[in-house]
Amino acid sequence: MSQSILRLLKREASNIAASTGNSTTNITLPAVSSGGTVPETVVKLEGSTTEFSTTPPDVTTTGPALKDRAMEMAEVVAEKTGMKPWMVITIVIAICAIILGICFCCIRRCFRKRRAKDGKKGMKGVDLKSVQLLGSSYKEKVQPDMDELTENAEEPDEAEKPEVQKLGKLQYKLEYDFNQNSLSVTVIQAEDLPALDMGGTSDPYVKVYLLPDKKKKFETKVHRKTLSPVFNETFVFKNIPYADAMNKTLVFAIFDFDRFSKHDQIGEVKVPLCQIDLAQTIEEWRELQSVEGEGGQENKLGDICFSLRYVPTAGKLTVVILEAKDLKKMDVGGLSDPYVKIALVQNGKRLKKKKTSIKKCTLNPYYNESFTFEVPFEQIQKVNLVVTVVDYDRIGTSEPIGKVVLGYNASGTELRHWSDMLASPRRPIAQWHTLKDPEDEKKD
Repeated sequence: MSQSILRLLKREASNIAASTGNSTTNITLPAVSSGGTVPETVVKLEGSTTEFSTTPPDVTTTGPALKDRAMEMAEVVAEKTGMKPWMVITIVIAICAIILGICFCCIRRCFRKRRAKDGKKGMKGVDLKSVQLLGSSYKEKVQPDMDELTENAEEPDEAEKPEVQKLGKLQYKLEYDFNQNSLSVTVIQAEDLPALDMGGTSDPYVKVYLLPDKKKKFETKVHRKTLSPVFNETFVFKNIPYADAMNKTLVFAIFDFDRFSKHDQIGEVKVPLCQIDLAQTIEEWRELQSVEGEGGQENKLGDICFSLRYVPTAGKLTVVILEAKDLKKMDVGGLSDPYVKIALVQNGKRLKKKKTSIKKCTLNPYYNESFTFEVPFEQIQKVNLVVTVVDYDRIGTSEPIGKVVLGYNASGTELRHWSDMLASPRRPIAQWHTLKDPEDEKKD
């Protein structure tokens, strides 16, 4: 084997010598001894000066060479860019750090995705076929009984149960007089009403009426800042034969009074008269129920806001019609042409009347128009103020939309507004009022 290698080297050396013209060639090659060691041997071939050496190059020279090469490249870049070599090296190191950081983030994200996939794979269902091989006892531990699963499914979590809002309760008393054909209704008290005002209280009052006609409505006084008002007010529905009473439903609607905005309805109690024994005096508590459609949204006529100011020394009553909103649609196009009539009435006789301008094609007119009536102080407790919203019709007769009656024989929020005006002379008192059907109440 060694002889063939020597012959091969001699041939190569001869070729190299012939091409270079040298006479002596030194070749260093391993000579394999019988002990398996590889001593270093130098073979000189005549006619050649080329040396072949099997000695490996010095590894210690590689690091400095790379460093020198890097410095040379840095100097070249510095010359071209006009920067110092240390600045170039700093930029290169920063770029390398950024690249390494991006690579690290990518690798980390890949590992997270792989871990998530492994987690999903681990959530696979149990193979019942493989469980059967373990025996019935192990199968029962892995796969629970279907009856147990059904029972657990029917028990909802307590946190998921919807909370039923409690609106409070109302106590009332009913007495029917068969001789007079009249129904006496007493609103006694309410308890645990929800707080609708910012201060954590409410200003409740109760409206009492009969369905389906709603021709006669009664209202209690407003009780300020309380959640448990005591009313003790009695109202009488007259001319209601017993046969007709069986077709009616008595409604107690509780509202939160608000002077400058719409009154919020807290809840209501509906009592079908056919379900109770009117031959007995009924006195009971009932829970308030949420309002469905706010007592019939289709029957809503709208709201009006105006202020009252009375000066006793001058005997002048000033009414400022501010605005109205959500008026009933009276025209074919779904709008109205509303204006407001103000009448001063005493003993059914109209003393004076005035009216605002007409607002075309709107259900939310704004007026801000002022009117003054001369009413002596001794007469102010004997008059009523009737405010009526009318839909103007150029061809036919103008049709009233709704009205509000204030004065000595008013009730509810209307009486409250009138009383506040008298209690605060020379000060304008503004308040919103819900329009009532002009046919429901008799003319004063």
